[in-house]
Amino acid sequence: MASSGIDLSAATWRKSSYSNGTGGDCVEVADGLTGVVPVRDSKRPDGGVVMIGAAAWGPFVASLKGP
Repeated sequence: MASSGIDLSAATWRKSSYSNGTGGDCVEVADGLTGVVPVRDSKRPDGGVVMIGAAAWGPFVASLKGP
């Protein structure tokens, strides 16, 4: 897997308010990083991270919510 060059070791992750406590679809994001929003599966915190550009984050979330 290619590295983004961004150190996430001190990232503070927060779980989506749409995730449930019974092992359902759990998505976490890390706030406070300049220019990017890292996204990961909370069930696999050592797995891959998708890096979304900060400018694309709002439209990305809006597209998931639908019309």
